[in-house]
Formats: sequence, structure tokens, C-alpha cells
Amino acid sequence: MKGKDFYSAAHLIVAAIRILEHRNSASPSIDEVCRTISFSLEQGNFVCRKLNEMNIIDVVEGAFGTKLFIKDHLLLEEIPQEAMEDNLEKELKKFQSAKKDYIQKIELFKAEQEKKKKNLFSELEKKFKKDLDEKKS
Repeated sequence: MKGKDFYSAAHLIVAAIRILEHRNSASPSIDEVCRTISFSLEQGNFVCRKLNEMNIIDVVEGAFGTKLFIKDHLLLEEIPQEAMEDNLEKELKKFQSAKKDYIQKIELFKAEQEKKKKNLFSELEKKFKKDLDEKKS
């Protein structure tokens, strides 16, 4: 978050929602907000989820994707101005770790399947050679 605390991040998100609503005459998506304020998508989702839980914004999923709406901007001032960056960093690391574990499981599964396939083909080849040798004899 480049040294920003949760309070600052929340204000940036709400300000970006307002600017994009004004510019586009439509509610923005999380992706648009993140691109506007140079946040990662994970970071933006984390902050938006927290703001949604605090009833500051609404996150509405519809036919045209997930849109953000400002619900009560005055609640921003109830956010403590202490650093919550540690929690955000923990959540990001936890998410990235879980993602790496998932990818490793997939790779392991693929390797096992490839090994099973090779064993099956070698067994079939042995059977065919055995049958072929029996027919020749």
C-alpha cells in the first residue's frame, strides 16, 4: 500500500468511486477503481470487502459485473487512523500462499496422472509384445 494505512486506502477507494461515477455516468467496477488508484486487484478486493462490511459502500453483483456504490461516506471517519497495513499484508500473504499451495497440488496431480498414463502404456505394450510372441510361437 506504499505506506498508506487502511483509513487512507478507504478514502482513496471512495474518492475513486465518486470520480469514476462522475466521469462515466455509471457505477464503477472494482477493477476500474483499482486501475485508477494503482492498487492491486487483491488489495482492492480486500479494502472493498471491509468497506462493504462497515456499510460504507455496497458491492452489487449483476448481469454487467460487480459494481460499487457509495452507501454512507460519513462512516469513513469512524475508521481508526492507525496502520492496518499489517493485517492487509497478512491477508495478501495468506492468499498468495494458499494460491501457491493450490498450484503445487495441481502440478503434483498432473505429474501423478502422467506417471499413471506412462505405466499403463508400458503395461499395454508388454501385453501386446507377449501376445505377439505367443502368436509367433
